[in-house]
Amino acid sequence: MSGYFLKLCFLAFSLTVFGQISAQTVTDSISNFQATKDSTVLSEKKDAALNYKNFIVPTALVGYGVASLTIKDLKQLNFSTRDEINEHQPDHIRLDNYTQFAPVFLVYGLDAAGIEGKHNFRDRSIIYGTSMLITSAITVPLKHIVKEERPDQSNRLSFLSGHTAVAFASAHFMYKEYKDTNFLLSISGYSFAAFTGIYRMLNDKHWFGDVMAGAGFGIISTELAYWLYPKINKLISGKSKTNSTMVMPFYQNKTVGIGLLKNF
Repeated sequence: MSGYFLKLCFLAFSLTVFGQISAQTVTDSISNFQATKDSTVLSEKKDAALNYKNFIVPTALVGYGVASLTIKDLKQLNFSTRDEINEHQPDHIRLDNYTQFAPVFLVYGLDAAGIEGKHNFRDRSIIYGTSMLITSAITVPLKHIVKEERPDQSNRLSFLSGHTAVAFASAHFMYKEYKDTNFLLSISGYSFAAFTGIYRMLNDKHWFGDVMAGAGFGIISTELAYWLYPKINKLISGKSKTNSTMVMPFYQNKTVGIGLLKNF
C-alpha cells in the first residue's frame, strides 16, 4: 500500500471524526484556560452533570453508522470505500489490536512520569473501567442483533466496530483527563483512535459505517462513565473513610473488565 494512499485515508477519517470533535473541544478548552483556580471545582461539577452538547457529535456519528445499514447511497459508499482500498492491496497488519488501548496507556504512563491528569490513579481507573463496561454492553449485543456480514465474509459481527469503539472511548478518556491542563496533549489520543478505525477497514474487517458508529459509541461511553463516576464512587466508598479500595481495568482473552479489591 502506498504511503500516499494511507495519508489520504488518515486525512479523510480525521476530517470526518476528529475534526468534528475538535470543534467542540477547542471551545471547551478556551473557557478552561481563561478560568481561575477556583473554577477547577466548577469544572469537576460540570463533568458530573450530563451535558447534552457533549453528545451531539457522537450521536451524529452513530446516526450515520445506523443509516449506512439501510440507506442505499450510504451502503454504496461502504462498498466503494472497500473497493478503493482493495485496489491498493494493503498489507493486513494487526496494529489496531494495540493502538485501541494506546491513549489509556499514555494516561497512566504520563502520570507515572509526573504529568498528572484530573483524577488520581484510583478514580481514573474506576472511570475508565466503567467506560469499558459500557462500551462492551453496547457493542457485543448490537453485533449479534444486527448480524451484518464483515467485508471479508468471516462472520456476521461487523456492526459496529468494537476496536474503534474502545479506541475512541480511550481517546476521549485521555481528553477528559488532560483538557484543563494541556489541550494539545489531551487531543493526541484521537490520532491513535483514527488509526485504529482506518486499519479496521484496511484489514477488511469493517465497513466505513461500522467505524463511524464505533467512534460515536466510544465517546458516548466515556461521557456516561464520567457522569456515573460520583455515584459509583459513593457506592464503592460507602460511609467508612477507613476503607481502602483498589480498582484496576483489565484485558484478558479479548475481554475487557474492571477488577475491585477492597480492604475493610
